Amino acid sequence: MILLRRILVITLLFLSYNSFSQTTYPKITGYFGIMHPIVTFNSEQTNVNFRDYYAVGFPTGINIWKSQKIGFSFEVVPNIRAQGNSDKVTNLLFHPGILVSLGNGYTFAGRAAFESSGRYGFTPVINKTVIKNDNCSYFVAVPLPVRFGNDHPASATIGFQFGIAF
Repeated sequence: MILLRRILVITLLFLSYNSFSQTTYPKITGYFGIMHPIVTFNSEQTNVNFRDYYAVGFPTGINIWKSQKIGFSFEVVPNIRAQGNSDKVTNLLFHPGILVSLGNGYTFAGRAAFESSGRYGFTPVINKTVIKNDNCSYFVAVPLPVRFGNDHPASATIGFQFGIAF
């Protein structure tokens, strides 16, 4: 009986200690990044960024983590293209999706994509936190946008993104 009480007391102390050290959920984080499409493939051509033009996106979003493993994200990405003496905002992307923590600083984001240019599709993203501080973290990501619609052939892009989350 004494042994059972001691085990119960130790268990309760352990559980209360861990409950105070946990992060509470839902947990809300924001982020800002810079995304460079590297190469885009479709049935008609292959476009390489930095060769004849420069395209860049600025993903800005909010993540709502339901638990340590799964969350929801909403992202808005204005895209700019500079070519010759001309530069302009070419597109605004609405990018909601689901987040899945893969462990060791890796996260998978599965996003739906709705572009103001009339294109739509999906974007799987692999994200890695590379530096984590108390107030923010820095990340790199590889987005793989796949797009359809607006009388253009289906396309797939490989990109590189880096940013800060807070």
